[in-house]
Amino acid sequence: MKYFAVFLPMLNEEKSQEYRAQHLNFLEERRREGKIFANGRFADGAGGLVIYRAGSLEEVEQIVKQDPYVIQGARGFDIHEWEMVSDALLPY
Repeated sequence: MKYFAVFLPMLNEEKSQEYRAQHLNFLEERRREGKIFANGRFADGAGGLVIYRAGSLEEVEQIVKQDPYVIQGARGFDIHEWEMVSDALLPY
């Protein structure tokens, strides 16, 4: 399994508020599927970050394109494979 950092830059703050509950439900479903390692918003309001676990960039892109924020034009997305370096104990 690989890790992918997905930046979700703010495109439309009004839409972001409107679709927030749907976005959070979407993330919770992916979390239950074991696809999300971590996520959170940027404190400065610039958007957010989701770290996905997946087999390929294409898999993550397919998932991200189903996010209500992306579908509704509230957020853009930028995906980067992430080679994590950590001494923390991580769940598999």
